[in-house]
Amino acid sequence: MAQQRRDFNMHKGKVYKMVAVSMLSSIAYVLQLLDFPFPGLPAFLQIDFSEVPALLAAIVFGPLAGLAVEGIKNVLHYGIVGNMTGVPVGEMANFIAGTIFIVPVSYFYRKHRSTKSLSAGLIVGTVMMTLMMALLNYVLILPAYTWFLNSPQMSGEAMLNLILVGIAPFNVIKGMIITILFVILYSRLQPWLNKQYQHSS
Repeated sequence: MAQQRRDFNMHKGKVYKMVAVSMLSSIAYVLQLLDFPFPGLPAFLQIDFSEVPALLAAIVFGPLAGLAVEGIKNVLHYGIVGNMTGVPVGEMANFIAGTIFIVPVSYFYRKHRSTKSLSAGLIVGTVMMTLMMALLNYVLILPAYTWFLNSPQMSGEAMLNLILVGIAPFNVIKGMIITILFVILYSRLQPWLNKQYQHSS
């Protein structure tokens, strides 16, 4: 009887997790559509808050749940909105950036479960996202736009300049905005999040 109860609770927990991840993915997709440019940065760099639901999933259910939200929202975005290249370059870049950002947050928070550890994870995530996306844009993402759009190839110097004055500052600003927003949100939702964490354990 006790084993059946444990099996039932485990199954119930899995269903709850799947429903929660699905709902957070839908919210993330909607937030991804509500993007906007930041003054002083290239217009094609759009800030959105779709990492917030992914962060919620990651700190409550673990990093794989956060990655699932990142993946689902980008699949939805490509399937519904599409991409000017015909290939999901932008969606892949968004997924990679989101993954790099949320994994440290999930690790730090789930290890110590405090506002301090959450803030540390958000800062580390912002730094890692900025550095890794600078490198990936230089070696892969920016060249991919050239390959699939058949536009003139950018020189190494031009790509480096775009990364230093556009892409890197964009990721720093986006990380800072989401960090501030999420810390405020966390302070309001902390009792609820603790309950969800216990429910999912």
